Order: sequence, then C-alpha cells, then structure tokens
Amino acid sequence: MSAVIFLTASMFHRVACIYNKERERPVIITYAVALLCAIGLALGQILFKMSANASQTGGSFFSAKPLATLFAAMLLYGLTSIVWVWVLQRIQLGKVYPLMALAFVLVPIGSYFVFCERFQTQYIFGVVFILIGVILTTGS
Repeated sequence: MSAVIFLTASMFHRVACIYNKERERPVIITYAVALLCAIGLALGQILFKMSANASQTGGSFFSAKPLATLFAAMLLYGLTSIVWVWVLQRIQLGKVYPLMALAFVLVPIGSYFVFCERFQTQYIFGVVFILIGVILTTGS
C-alpha cells in the first residue's frame, strides 16, 4: 500500500518538474489535477451508494459485493486525498477549493445515469448556480 502511495506521489512530482520552466503551465496542471480530485470524490460517492445498495439487496453488509465496493470507494478516497495534498502544496487553498464544489454537480449527474435518480427543476437550477459560482471563484 505504501509503495502505491509513493509511486503516485512521485509520478505527480515528476509531472510538475517537467513543467517547472514555465510559470503558467504548472498552475494549469495543478488545476487539472484538482479537477481530477473532484471527479475522484464524485466517483467515490457513487461507489458508496453502490455499496449501500448491494448490502440492502444482498441482505448483509458483510457479504463480498458490498465490502468490495466499499473498499474500492475508500481506496479511491484515500488516493484522492493524497493527490489533493499534492495540489495544496502548489496552490492556495482558497483558490483551488471551489473546484471541489464540482462534486455537488458530478454526483447528481452520476446518480442520474447509474441509479436512474430523478431531480426537480429547482434542483437543476441549484446545480447551475453552483457551476456559476465555481466559474466566478476560480477565475479570480
């Protein structure tokens, strides 16, 4: 497990070193990696819901499918957290954190396609306002 963490961290460090010569390029890469963190959190939420559904239909939380899905979600959250720390080493928290709000957009989209969940119009408007807020805050 620690070898995976080390390899992941060193991979991101090498990518950052490649672009150290230019000033704008590392910032763009850092924002792209932060976006991947938001996607990772959203996927983790979908996996948590899949684990909950599997435990409900399987009759036990301790059966193989719910536990495997839960473990996958926790592993994804752990890796995403490590990558997020890498992002925070390179950019101010206040500048990059609004990208995490994209998880509030991605999770409902994922739940619509994966679980066939439906949302009311006012919910969709709320998601649009979140997107506008992310655009305004990351653009400053």
